[in-house]
Amino acid sequence: MRLPALVLCALTLLPVTGCASEAAPQATACGRPGVWLSPADGGVRAANATELLTRLAGQQVVLLGETHDSAEDHRWQLHTLAQLHALRPDIAIGFEMFPRRLQPVLDRWVAGELSEAEFLRQTDWDRVWGYDARMYMPLFHYARMNRLPMLALNVERGLVSAVDAKGWDAVPAAEREGLSRPAAPPPPYVEELRRVFAHHPEKRQDEAAFARFVEAQATWDRAMAQAIAAHLQRQPDALVVGIMGSGHVRFGHGVAHQLKDLGVTRVANLMTLEADGRCEGLTAGLADAIYLVRAPQSDPPRLGIAMESVAGGIRVAQVTAGSVAEQAGLRVGDVVAEAAGVAVRSPLAMRQTIERQAPGTWLPLKVRRDGQELEIVARFPPTR
Repeated sequence: MRLPALVLCALTLLPVTGCASEAAPQATACGRPGVWLSPADGGVRAANATELLTRLAGQQVVLLGETHDSAEDHRWQLHTLAQLHALRPDIAIGFEMFPRRLQPVLDRWVAGELSEAEFLRQTDWDRVWGYDARMYMPLFHYARMNRLPMLALNVERGLVSAVDAKGWDAVPAAEREGLSRPAAPPPPYVEELRRVFAHHPEKRQDEAAFARFVEAQATWDRAMAQAIAAHLQRQPDALVVGIMGSGHVRFGHGVAHQLKDLGVTRVANLMTLEADGRCEGLTAGLADAIYLVRAPQSDPPRLGIAMESVAGGIRVAQVTAGSVAEQAGLRVGDVVAEAAGVAVRSPLAMRQTIERQAPGTWLPLKVRRDGQELEIVARFPPTR
């Protein structure tokens, strides 16, 4: 099943009536690819796509929760966006991927003033986000082709890290990038974050550190909610579609909760589930609707990390649960200096090395951690 747990460091594109693959969909325990489901008490039920999309188009905000390295999720996002746009022409697209200082670059891209390469260079994509840009470019091109506003929803990682280290009150107001104090997260969200916090062994496991961790996540949610609410203040008749990690969307505890505190109440939360998964986790309130996607069949190999450039290699900024990276023992904060005996000079170079890996092969990595140099072997599964 997809629907990953929240992580501090960061938190796809199919037609609503069909699936992404030309192969005939096969029945599973939960349904078939290309089907919308509505989680409800007592189980799930199939949702009528036409009725669902019509209802969604009447919202103020529709949040499309993704797994960042899933090509299927990004295809779903694109086609859902296109159908919403057909029903609601006054639409803007908000992206978790960009801190708000990059808003002028997004504006120039939409205006047609930048090439793809220049857009990625000026947004410093590999450092700021680090996931494969090719999966996001169709969304960016859709916005550009239709001259739809692209909204930079995020803040700098340094602000979230500062709140995590010191707490909200200890961060000077001038360094908060204009954010107002986040609404207190609902208790179920706090409990989910507690489970996530327990899987961060690098953090002090005490209540004060956990309280700051919760504040940091709420700050991240608040940043995206505040950027969306600001656009709706300028364009009250618009629909904002938010592209963000599913951890910010689950149960409406993250961005939707902060939006409600800001007076934006008509919000829909959408997510995906791989159709070969099972439905036990699709409980009432998880999302307004779940779209079943086909499990990846031919995506390039994934290590399962978010990366940022540092001196002498790339720093692991996030490790995806259940990924090749997690199984190999990579941790957040590790610096990968070499891959297959070759120096790693950028996230792009690392990505290209990973994508050359054949199924069933091993990739030796030289990693720096806490002043020590380690040899780690990433073992890619025999099939994808």
